[in-house]
Amino acid sequence: MAGAEAAVPSMYGLRPLTPGEFRQIQDLVREESGIQLSSVKKALVVGRLSRRVHLLGLASFGEYYERVCRDPAERVLMLDAICTNETHFFREPRQFEYLESEVYPAWRAAAASGARTRQIRVWSAACSSGEEPYSLAMSLLTHFPADAGWSIEIVATDLSTKILARAQEAVWPIAKAAEIPERLLRRFMLKGVGGQEGHMKAGPELRSAVRFLRLNLNADPVLLPGRFDLVFCRNVLIYFGTTAKVAVLRRLIDRLDPHGLLFLGHAETLNGLVDGMRSVGPTVYARR
Repeated sequence: MAGAEAAVPSMYGLRPLTPGEFRQIQDLVREESGIQLSSVKKALVVGRLSRRVHLLGLASFGEYYERVCRDPAERVLMLDAICTNETHFFREPRQFEYLESEVYPAWRAAAASGARTRQIRVWSAACSSGEEPYSLAMSLLTHFPADAGWSIEIVATDLSTKILARAQEAVWPIAKAAEIPERLLRRFMLKGVGGQEGHMKAGPELRSAVRFLRLNLNADPVLLPGRFDLVFCRNVLIYFGTTAKVAVLRRLIDRLDPHGLLFLGHAETLNGLVDGMRSVGPTVYARR
């Protein structure tokens, strides 16, 4: 136990992160974002915040905590640094297979009978660097073309301003092309040339389908009016404590259309957290 309470060495000549300072940062991050930093995350906090502490000319994490408490702009930058942003195109392929085999045919049939409109609204919560919402845009634009009267709107949100800026640029290393089916890659992605060689960029059709907003899932999503046919919040709840999980799930479900679907990550579940939902696919949930 003594080792768990030891100060964690830092870089830039800063004083080591003490157990008390870690608890202060831990509590602040949880209050602001809902993210629960376990005791094993001390080294992560040091690694991700040391540069900010140094750039501000501070000598310790205690001084940085005091700065963050009185500076809302620095709180945003702190959360930018703490957030883990890892994602891929067409992540969780079984969910995309479920959409194509079960959901899309039902939507087309409902539209043909007049039971639903031809407008599709999707919320990609915690969108990271954009691979998830752009994957959804590729899938939806392929199956629901505008010339057949369909309208696609994808709202992509994240807590991190830094990662949202990257997502809006819609530029990735060309190695990411291996994650995208060839037919979609050729239709929607532009290969970089000259100074952009070694990169690819989402084409205009794809970019026009997605809009980005900063949104804290730990607060009410007041910037998102209306309801959504699909809400994706994958591999996010694993970072939250139980209370924060329940609060976030209720907000997500509140934004669902009565016939909408909620998609979670493969290691996440609604069981024991919220009522009124049923499993209909691979970590896919609908209202009862």
